[in-house]
Amino acid sequence: MLISVLGFSLMNLTVKFLDRLPATELVLFRSIVSLILSLYFIRRRNLSPWGNQKIYLIGRGLAGVTALSLFFYTLQKLPLGSAITLQYLSPIFTALFGIFILKEKVKWWQWLFFGLSFAGIAIIKGFDSEISPLLFVLGISSSIFAGLAYNFIRKVKNTDHPLVVVLYFPLIATPVMAIISLFNWVTPIGWEWALLLLMGVLTQIAQINMTKALQLVEANEITGFKYLGVVFALGFDFFLFGYTYEWPVLIGIVLVISGVLLNLLLKAHLRQRAKKRNAA
Repeated sequence: MLISVLGFSLMNLTVKFLDRLPATELVLFRSIVSLILSLYFIRRRNLSPWGNQKIYLIGRGLAGVTALSLFFYTLQKLPLGSAITLQYLSPIFTALFGIFILKEKVKWWQWLFFGLSFAGIAIIKGFDSEISPLLFVLGISSSIFAGLAYNFIRKVKNTDHPLVVVLYFPLIATPVMAIISLFNWVTPIGWEWALLLLMGVLTQIAQINMTKALQLVEANEITGFKYLGVVFALGFDFFLFGYTYEWPVLIGIVLVISGVLLNLLLKAHLRQRAKKRNAA
């Protein structure tokens, strides 16, 4: 998951540098590269590209495409830290959807930590003048669809190879985004072509590692590590774009991260204690 976070963070940075191009076009280019790489590795392993639980795989693709399109748009319009913090509410929605899709339980203390994260989001919205109501709604919507996609990934953990799960994103995104891009196409120039290729490669690395991680443990545990990407985003904002945050906004970001990390740490502690008790 840590490899995935680093890959996604660098990918987010390439999106920020490609702000001249429409977000839907970025999703298209990313999907084309991912489609080519996915098919190549699937063929090398002699896997069937269609998978077994097709309904959930298609749902993973549709939810992922929606989440990514909204996220790319907010990345282009907001500072990296703000856009990523909004999108990183996805572990909370992952846990909520997990109640119904995966039948996973959420403890009462987890709700307290989730509330802490939402309080941080409220502070960020109140003090970050860059976040308009529309961008705020789009950012939250992105995290909702991402949470749904993560649950579909977990749903097929015992039936489909991670490469096949990854494939279904570009398999759906490529034709959908190609049609949309016909109406707002902007031709890349110069270094933008290299950044588009890099964005696709980084995506593939991040997606495969994220999928493997999600298939190893419960969804509401591992996705919290994505919050570490906020640290990379804040560093990029400050050192590359010269953007500084007001203290209330930074406090809000800390609250968001704290809510998820406290959930992770306490759950890990309780699980370890249960193992020791069972061993005894």
